[in-house]
Amino acid sequence: MLNTDLQKSLTHSAVGVALLTAVNVAVPSASLAQAQPGFPDIRSVTPTAQPVSTSTALDINYTLGGGDRIRVNVFEVPEYTGEYQVPPGGAINLPLIGSVTVLGLTTEQAADEIAQRYARFLKRPLISVNLLSPRPINVLVAGEVTRPGAYTLNLSGGAGDSPGVQYPTVLAALTTAQGVTLAADVSQVQLRRKIGRSGEQVVSLNLKELIQTGRIGQDITLRDGDTIVVPTATAFNLAEARNLSAANFAADATRPRTVAIIGEVNRPGSYLVTQGTTAGDGAEGNPGVGVGISGLPTVSRTIQLAGGITPQADVRNLKLRRPTRTGKEQTIDINLWQLLQSGDINQDIVVQDGDTIVIPTATEINPAEATQLATTTLSPDKIQVGVVGEVKRPGPVDLKPNSSLNQALLAAGGFNDARASSAAVDLVRLNPNGSVTKRVVKVDFNQGINEQTNPILRNNDVVVVSRNGITKTSDSVNVVAGPLGTILGIVRLFFGF
Repeated sequence: MLNTDLQKSLTHSAVGVALLTAVNVAVPSASLAQAQPGFPDIRSVTPTAQPVSTSTALDINYTLGGGDRIRVNVFEVPEYTGEYQVPPGGAINLPLIGSVTVLGLTTEQAADEIAQRYARFLKRPLISVNLLSPRPINVLVAGEVTRPGAYTLNLSGGAGDSPGVQYPTVLAALTTAQGVTLAADVSQVQLRRKIGRSGEQVVSLNLKELIQTGRIGQDITLRDGDTIVVPTATAFNLAEARNLSAANFAADATRPRTVAIIGEVNRPGSYLVTQGTTAGDGAEGNPGVGVGISGLPTVSRTIQLAGGITPQADVRNLKLRRPTRTGKEQTIDINLWQLLQSGDINQDIVVQDGDTIVIPTATEINPAEATQLATTTLSPDKIQVGVVGEVKRPGPVDLKPNSSLNQALLAAGGFNDARASSAAVDLVRLNPNGSVTKRVVKVDFNQGINEQTNPILRNNDVVVVSRNGITKTSDSVNVVAGPLGTILGIVRLFFGF
């Protein structure tokens, strides 16, 4: 038998009719950006059971789930009113009617569901559901971000019915995942949201527009269970890539990244590239020399760490190979000559972890361009070559990049006229792949730079000046100690001089 208060509530039919569908919802307000015209269009609706109707705006209604704290009000029956923590399964246990599942329902839908269940026992039941404390926002971030995975994002500024509460946004989720990679296509970021209990809504966001125009309509607030997918770019734009690297939702520019560099640099290998000043590794081609290199972690900075380019480098046709989250690889063309000639800073792109820079060998060397390159920061400040044998000051000599064989001989004091065989010298080169080559070069001090008689030297080259016939039987080549000892040992082993 119903109690007195319940019988009293059933007599207020007029009030019951007026308040039959009354619902007092205390859900924090959605961001103003979501209500603005021009909100991102729906790309697709993928139902799992019943189709979700297509609309022109993302569904921003809050749906209940495990962890929410709610208050169920049964008007005129205070003993049935109470506060409940929604369990993971989503079913709350109410007086008289027992278990009611509210998972995936808005507070209005939950009130209607509860009212229908109470209608078996009450005449015109008046139900409202208030959200007192929302659960944390659990989202999945996938694709071209530094650390893909699941994240829990807390609300800020209040809780439940506090007017200052703020839900986390797409940009907050990307930042929590340590930013988008430089291989990302931020013009087609997908947000996938569950709709009710049976469907999914997919919205495409253009974060490039946010960078260019500042329209915050692209940065929408998240709901529990949302998935953000950042796709891989199918085409690479140098200018857009540099703009993206400066965005606050990009990977942290100060974070060290490991980059490999191969080809025509003085010290090919793998380097830890950072922003700012890095000490302890020389840019001149001398390992162990402390030199500060400042700036963004770019291609040119990596080249400096690798000791600079060699005179044979083709700076017009660099390739940067970048791994992506899809398991494939982006190939980016770089023209550093354009950077040097016209100041196109976009050519000096920011590198990211896992990049490989390939500097090819030039098919033809232009002496004028080689001389110009030697004065840029792409080249080392100096190179070191060994001049051994019958010269006046045998040993290591420091030269400017792109110096020729004749300059090396003159830096060593020239031939020892009484002992040297001055018609030709041996040029010994230790190649980056570990092999050693030797060739005979006819000497002509009247010739300019050319490959036959006065070639450009590389770092660690060794010029060997032999003895003439008179002294060959009684003397031996002076051995230079120090950093060239290992190279000279290889020269003796292979060529027996």
